[in-house]
Amino acid sequence: SIIMQYIDAAMVGSLGADASAAIGLVTSSSWLLGGLCVSAVTGFSVQAAQFFGAGKTDKAREVFCQAFVMALGFGACLSVTGIVLSPRLPYWLGGEADLCIAASRYFFLFSCALPATQLRQFAGGMLQCSGDMKTPGMLNIAMCMLDIVFNFMLIFPTREIQIFGKSVTLVGAGLGVAGAALGTALSEVVIAVCMLAAACRRFLPSFAFRKEAWKPDPTYYRNAAYISIPVAFEHIVLCGAQVALTFIIAPLGMASIAANSLAVTAESLCYMPGYGIGSAATTLVGQSIGAGRRDLAKSYAWLSVFLGVGLMTVTGVLMFLFSPYVFQMLTPDPGVQALGVQVLRIEAFAEPLYAASIVAAGALRG
Repeated sequence: SIIMQYIDAAMVGSLGADASAAIGLVTSSSWLLGGLCVSAVTGFSVQAAQFFGAGKTDKAREVFCQAFVMALGFGACLSVTGIVLSPRLPYWLGGEADLCIAASRYFFLFSCALPATQLRQFAGGMLQCSGDMKTPGMLNIAMCMLDIVFNFMLIFPTREIQIFGKSVTLVGAGLGVAGAALGTALSEVVIAVCMLAAACRRFLPSFAFRKEAWKPDPTYYRNAAYISIPVAFEHIVLCGAQVALTFIIAPLGMASIAANSLAVTAESLCYMPGYGIGSAATTLVGQSIGAGRRDLAKSYAWLSVFLGVGLMTVTGVLMFLFSPYVFQMLTPDPGVQALGVQVLRIEAFAEPLYAASIVAAGALRG
């Protein structure tokens, strides 16, 4: 995922600071909608993890059916919301007129893919809570690779490149910023179908024909709301702060917007391991609670937190040392590079305690 984000950012960055700034202008808003997708699933996946831990497989399958219906409806609602907001959002955030056109188009295409994003998050979360971390992991890696391939074809125009001294024509759509959004959207759709197929194979062997499992059950929705609403509120506050930060930075110009956006992308080298360990903590703690082993749940929680802090401290040190080289990969613009390195080195000091907050939150949800 980190490699994909770096390559993705470098592809857009090669088009110039204005292209990076156009995406950076709406990045925090896309995080907000994407975070709500994760929040909606969390309340159901934790229930399923606890049922698996208690050996109540049929109950876990019922949760799957209830969550499937929710994901279809909630993903559609988020998509419509994003599409309606897309024409005006970049202007509200204070972007320059030239940036707003490209940023609006990017956010529109991102919003169109939100139903697929929601279904991918739902299916992946359900597979993880059942103890299968490999299938969603491999499919998400495949999504990253597809994203790179689609972006390579859609961002750049048809061009000649040299391979071993021979000229080769590469066909491209030349869509620029819109191509980056479309490439991501297409990869989301493909992997959502694959992830959903894998989850259905695991959860619905002959069970799919029990109609009562698909009928909305207030108990499951109430339990999901108990977990999901606080998680959603957390995402709204955190991403709302990022949206406000974008509003503050936008008047400083394209270079500042681009540097901020690329610095957050570069920082993913540090915090992505934390989110991975946080997901593992949710599954392990949830299954331990379901099995009635609170002592084991506590041990897993502490182990996860210490592991997360240790890993993100190491990656924070690496990010501080190698930030100039990272920004040389992400953008050819010297002004953006200079600003980005400063931002990245300041962010490095936050990583150890950022890890504690990410992983502890995952354990507490379990």
